[in-house]
Amino acid sequence: MNNIKDKKIAIIGAGPGGLTLARLLQMDGFNVKVYERDADENARPKGATLDLHEESGLAALREAKLMDTFMTNYRPGADRTRIIDQRGNIVFEDSDLQNREAFRPEIDRGPLQKILFDSLVKDTVIWDSHFEALTPSNGSWLIGFKNGASVQADIVIAADGANSKIRPYITPIKPFYSGISIVEGAIYSSATACPKMHALLNGGKIFAMGDEKSLIVSSKGDGSLVFYTGCHTPENWAKDSGINFSDKNQVIDWFKNEFSAWDSMWLELFENASTAFVPRPQYCMPLDQSWETVSNLTMLGDAAHLMPPYAGEGVNMAMLDALELSQCLKKNCFNTPKDAIATYEKQMLKRASETAAITMESTMALHSTDAIGYMLNIMAPE
Repeated sequence: MNNIKDKKIAIIGAGPGGLTLARLLQMDGFNVKVYERDADENARPKGATLDLHEESGLAALREAKLMDTFMTNYRPGADRTRIIDQRGNIVFEDSDLQNREAFRPEIDRGPLQKILFDSLVKDTVIWDSHFEALTPSNGSWLIGFKNGASVQADIVIAADGANSKIRPYITPIKPFYSGISIVEGAIYSSATACPKMHALLNGGKIFAMGDEKSLIVSSKGDGSLVFYTGCHTPENWAKDSGINFSDKNQVIDWFKNEFSAWDSMWLELFENASTAFVPRPQYCMPLDQSWETVSNLTMLGDAAHLMPPYAGEGVNMAMLDALELSQCLKKNCFNTPKDAIATYEKQMLKRASETAAITMESTMALHSTDAIGYMLNIMAPE
């Protein structure tokens, strides 16, 4: 008999990892609630497209019996990739490869989250629940929120992302700075706002590299695009630079200076940005991190193993965490939450360490003098 099934489980964070876990547990009748700080499902932009991998993100969706719905919502062809040098020369494109999307299909974050939301029991997600504090309470947890509400839960799972407020209750280990900072921008209605870049993007992705810098552009199903610069900076560059990232002209001046060896064609992105730019210093958890298991508290996704995005593993890791944690919590051989959590954390930490090592290698390679050679070796190995 699985004694964990009778426990009240609280998941903090309604990203893909938290929602996947809720779905997988509810399928077996577990008592689960998801607490999300946003006011509602559409409270903020959803970011770039996500490519789901067979052994992780897609495996979780199959276990959740959501593949049919996924197949009607993913974006065939969105994985078309062009590698372009800093002067605008296309050095590789994979648009002619057959059925590539069958292996790493792309889906926008918004539709993926909607698939997961719609799969849950009504009122599973409690909105406007910005986590504030955990207090031990007779073998369980009292969870306090900034709106003054509080709830009791037997097991708490942190799925609250890179700046997790629950992680410190588990371990004091902090991430290290990767050496790379990103500046993110977005353009709505890219076909009319920046037609040249829209045509070059061709509904897929652009990886532009040169001068130890990167510029990644990604199309979205709603007709918009998002783009991310990447370059070597000191850790506190965003704060110390004096740049007001809400001022387009200041960011354009920075780009012209920092990317001075790049062709002026790339300015079309910055000149037509629809929203304020967002600087994002990139961090990674130590590859050898470990901690003593807490009996009724754990974490998944970026909260557990934050890493830069340059290997495309973030959402996949979070969804695989959800799959493996759900399997551990469901197993009849574990009589206590601690036994299940300990087993999950052991395998998760080992897997995360291996993936983080690959990610850091990719992060450095994409911002090296031979970045294009590195990408070509991945996309078209001899």
